[in-house]
Amino acid sequence: MPLAFIVPETTIHGAGESALFALGEAAPCLLLTLGITKAIEQESLDLAVLGSIDGVAWSRLAAFPQKFYTGVSSLALDLAKHPETRFLRAQWKLNRWGRGEKTPLFTVYLAAETS
Repeated sequence: MPLAFIVPETTIHGAGESALFALGEAAPCLLLTLGITKAIEQESLDLAVLGSIDGVAWSRLAAFPQKFYTGVSSLALDLAKHPETRFLRAQWKLNRWGRGEKTPLFTVYLAAETS
């Protein structure tokens, strides 16, 4: 699978999830790359990758460690352990603490490619 975006670069302000991403003929192992291009201080991002057979029922396949700052990190997703998976979706939760505005703000992308 060539590089494809599960989440194109998007600014998020709260919990949410991406659109359904069809795997097609994906290889048994994908390299997921999470990019955070903008963040403000005193906030966190938790991002998990969910898988589905039918696009209706979802289960958690992987999660990135909690993030606080801009940067790029990668995670291998072994689909051989979940061969029936046909769809992926990203799901995220944000948290903000401290003084000032309590609305979090991250600009992120999530890409997948054959590993």
